Amino acid sequence: MRYTEFKNGIKLSKLGLGAMRLPQTEPGFGKPVDEVKARELIDYCMAHGVNYYDTAYIYHGGRSETVLGRVLSGYPRDSYHVADKFNIQANPDYRFQFQDQLARLQMDYIDFYLLHGITDLTAAGYENCGCISYFQEQKRLGKIRYFGFSFHGTPGCLRRLLEKNEWDFVQIQLNYYDWYQGTARQQYEILREHDIPVMVMEPAHGGMLAVLPEDCRQLLQDKNISPAGWALRFVMNLPGVSVTRSGMSETGQAEENTATADSEHSLTRKELSRLERISEILHKKIAVPCTGCRYCCDNCPQVLDIPFLLLAYNDYRDEAAALGDKNLAVWRLFRLKALAKEKQPSACIGCGSCTEHCPQGLDIPSYMREMSAV
Repeated sequence: MRYTEFKNGIKLSKLGLGAMRLPQTEPGFGKPVDEVKARELIDYCMAHGVNYYDTAYIYHGGRSETVLGRVLSGYPRDSYHVADKFNIQANPDYRFQFQDQLARLQMDYIDFYLLHGITDLTAAGYENCGCISYFQEQKRLGKIRYFGFSFHGTPGCLRRLLEKNEWDFVQIQLNYYDWYQGTARQQYEILREHDIPVMVMEPAHGGMLAVLPEDCRQLLQDKNISPAGWALRFVMNLPGVSVTRSGMSETGQAEENTATADSEHSLTRKELSRLERISEILHKKIAVPCTGCRYCCDNCPQVLDIPFLLLAYNDYRDEAAALGDKNLAVWRLFRLKALAKEKQPSACIGCGSCTEHCPQGLDIPSYMREMSAV
């Protein structure tokens, strides 16, 4: 495993385990974490040099913190670093949430603590609720080692946040799709200007860059490197990136990702050009850039499986674009008719809670209305 020098002599593994997509006992939204398989996954990562483990108050309905803490309790506390997050939308009582997290993790302190998923809409809430001064005090008390935030907003909002407070690190969504088609490059460059270590989330854009369509796969020069491997290599080779967090759900993914993190592979101009071309193709194909984080699901009063519905929507729009006629692509939505009526797009009441909690700011109710009208 390769490591990056962080601060105060701390070395962080190039690859971090994101505990948002831990193994479940069965497929489906909200199913219990399979603790046996989760333990195997974490044990494998520990054995192969991964020392950074990222969780959050809302992941797996709170079970992510509990399982992660239980497994890591079997290892020396100085052999790993845990990142956890305060989510103002889940529970605005930051004092209660922080103490609850320490209890779930069975830890006396948290190595890396973040304000969770700041956007232009939520920034003021975090800034004005008193949580920043509280967490800074927890840092002085040794309950937090390093304090930062994860970010899903605009470059302008990011710059303003950096100018108002001191931060030890910032976590951004960075991958070659968002680099070429979004604002990831601008955010990265702003952090580099401020000399702030970068933690990366969604290096494969929620798995989209790990499962490429055939026309994109054909552009990859080295067929011995998987699409996921190319995505990780792109991020890990950027200066200033301390950790690339990957949400892994099985040991096979950990095997491939740790092997990628072990190897040094500087991308050539030709390889970068191919990745940019892939991002252009995907941009034309994908109507809704959902990463499957499920933050929308946790707050949907109708308990809809929104990422599943949006996947069908993307298939529908892709087919419509290919055929030049939406009516000929309707069959792509037929699988949704097999769902119970209360789980279909028509069950959406248009409350907008999903959009409010979506890190990408997607207008989800409009997509539900479009599918319902077909």
